Amino acid sequence: MSAPTDVQPARPRTGVHRAWFVAAAVVSALIAAAGFRSSTGALIEPLEASYGWSRTTTSGAVTVNLVLFGVTAPFAAALMDRFGIRRVLSVALVLVSLGSGLTIWMTAPWQLWILWGLLVGVGTGAMALVLGSIVANRWFQTRRGLVTGVFSAASSTGQLIFLPAIATLAEGPGWRYAAGLTSVAALALVPIIVGVVRDWPADVGLPPYGGDLLVAAPARHTGGGSSPAARAVRVLREATPVPAFWVLAGTFFVCGWSTNGLIGTHFIPAAHDHGMPAKTAAGLLALIGVFDILGTIASGWLTDRVDPRLLLAVYYALRGLSLLVVPVVLGPDVQPSLFLFIVFYGLDWVATVPPTMALCRIHFGLDRSSVVFGWVFASHMVGAGIAAAYAGWMRQSTGDYFAAWVTAGGLCVVAAAACYVLPRRREPVG
Repeated sequence: MSAPTDVQPARPRTGVHRAWFVAAAVVSALIAAAGFRSSTGALIEPLEASYGWSRTTTSGAVTVNLVLFGVTAPFAAALMDRFGIRRVLSVALVLVSLGSGLTIWMTAPWQLWILWGLLVGVGTGAMALVLGSIVANRWFQTRRGLVTGVFSAASSTGQLIFLPAIATLAEGPGWRYAAGLTSVAALALVPIIVGVVRDWPADVGLPPYGGDLLVAAPARHTGGGSSPAARAVRVLREATPVPAFWVLAGTFFVCGWSTNGLIGTHFIPAAHDHGMPAKTAAGLLALIGVFDILGTIASGWLTDRVDPRLLLAVYYALRGLSLLVVPVVLGPDVQPSLFLFIVFYGLDWVATVPPTMALCRIHFGLDRSSVVFGWVFASHMVGAGIAAAYAGWMRQSTGDYFAAWVTAGGLCVVAAAACYVLPRRREPVG
């Protein structure tokens, strides 16, 4: 994101700042993207039952979806710098609508990989958390930690809203109705984004929220003809010599492994292995989303006040310990011990995002932070993709998910130690 240079005093104004309306529209897109992406966990078993496909086949499609979801993020950030948030977001929603809707007529596994993996993966990747980072950096001068916490919590709200509905449709009239719901919902959001979202506060004659200066929108990042992809790669080359980049990318790799890749993809099938109905398991996964809304917003508030390195160390350590008890607490019924895990894990689900975004700004500056976070997020989803495939392979090889839970717990403990030793720096003003 380019650093604005043309500033002038803003005229006094009253009423609700436009930034909050833009944020609300972006939250709706983030909610939808999370719901669309997380629907894969609820549809794995119905697809296997419908087509006779193996767990390796369906997990492979989820892996493609997760990896592309992540790898798209840094390039989406550069595309938003080049073409604007509104255009990129609208195209992304259309891709999701097409990818989900066309699965209704698929007949072969390669079609699942193309539609579910490629189209939905790229579309939801363009609406990943890097979108929240860009909007927070552009539209808010204060409350960035809180706002990024709200954006992060939107992913959990997506699970809360979509998962129960998708699971109910899959168990009732069939998984094709669930795919149709996703397709229609994605398309319905396009006019909201077009009508509300603007790329910069200056586009509507406003300063960022909390600022006193009207900051002119900078020139697009054309780079003398260089493409958004070239800028994304250039920022990556600039970031890789910095040790903090590898700490953030490595720990976020573990974050993706332990959330989207393992819990998000395999919790419902794993609970079903223990005799729990899939609909009940989907409700528990949605309940994780309820508590994550609280945990992530609280994490954003804490990020404005507490050293983000220490927050991450605590979050990863607690997550690792909680994952180690999953094989013990899963069963056919929801016992108090399982409910306690859902509450505890939910509070920690995406709490890592606000402090990770803050550390990207601290170590790489506001100008590059969104693209750097895009690469860090790509690492998150590569970890998720590997975990989805690894857990599916372990389930098919050993008959259960025990090794998957233990591996994830151990990785989280390592991530906690890495965050603790990250050098401390102050966030620049602005």
